[in-house]
Amino acid sequence: MENTVILILVCLSAVISLTAAYMLFKNTKNMQNISKTLTYQYNLLVKIQTVLKNKMSVNETTDKAEIIYQDLLQDLIPVMAAIDVMPRNTSEHPLWRALGGIMDEYKNNPFVLEKLRRAIKLDSNIAHNINHYLNHANQFLQYMANTDTDGILSTTFTDGLLGQSLTFFAQAQTLATSDK
Repeated sequence: MENTVILILVCLSAVISLTAAYMLFKNTKNMQNISKTLTYQYNLLVKIQTVLKNKMSVNETTDKAEIIYQDLLQDLIPVMAAIDVMPRNTSEHPLWRALGGIMDEYKNNPFVLEKLRRAIKLDSNIAHNINHYLNHANQFLQYMANTDTDGILSTTFTDGLLGQSLTFFAQAQTLATSDK
C-alpha cells in the first residue's frame, strides 16, 4: 500500500510538473507573441507620428503660404494698375491670376517691361512695391527650398509664375535704377 501511495504521489508530481512545464512553455510563447505585437504597434505608432508631423508641416506651410500670397498680391495690385494689366480670368488663386495676367501681357507685348521700368523710376510707391515683392518672393522661395525635402514643390515655384515674375520684376528694377 505504501508503494501504491508513493507511485500515485510520483505520478501526481510528474503530471503536475508536466502541466507546469506545458504552462510555462505556453506562457513563454504568449509573451513572445505579445512582444512581437507590441514591437509592431510601436513601429506603427512611430509611422503614424511621422505622417502626422509631415501633415502638420504641410498644413503650417500652407497657412504660411496663404499669408505670403496675400502679401505678394497686395504689392502687385498697384503695379498692375500702373502698367495697365488685368488679371487672368480663371478660377486660380488671385495671386496666380495677377501674375499670369502680367506675364501673359509681357509675352504678348514686350513694351510692358518699359512701362514697368518707367513706373518704377517715376513712382516711389511702385518702386517700393516691386522691392517689397522681390524680397518677400525670394524669402518665400528660400523657405520652400528649406522645407521641401524632395525639391519638387520649390522647383515648381521657381520655374513657374513666381520665378518668372521675379526675373521680370528684377529686370525692370535693374533697368530703372541703372538709367538714372
